[in-house]
Amino acid sequence: MTTAQENLSSVSQGDAPVLETLVLMNLDSLEQCGLDEQTYHLSRLAALVAMDAAPVSYLINLGMAADAGLTIEQAQGVLVAIAPIVGSARVASAAGAILRAFGYAAEAQDTR
Repeated sequence: MTTAQENLSSVSQGDAPVLETLVLMNLDSLEQCGLDEQTYHLSRLAALVAMDAAPVSYLINLGMAADAGLTIEQAQGVLVAIAPIVGSARVASAAGAILRAFGYAAEAQDTR
């Protein structure tokens, strides 16, 4: 899996203009939200689940969260905490999207 630094490096070389925009938006919101970095990432994970986000959204956000030291146990805790609110279908969908995101990341690593 690529790190946020590697993604930023790729972006800075002009390899991914859409990804560049998304990463820059993320960086700005972290600086301006007033939350500590782990709370920020856990909040974003909850929002992604609630929105039934695409795998690439998880890939971008969870990559940065892992770089910030977020653990799988913390991410699982968020899924358990929000399941009664968003429902089991959203949580199951999120789990599938997360697995696909990690699969995409593994494929990208294999082609390097």
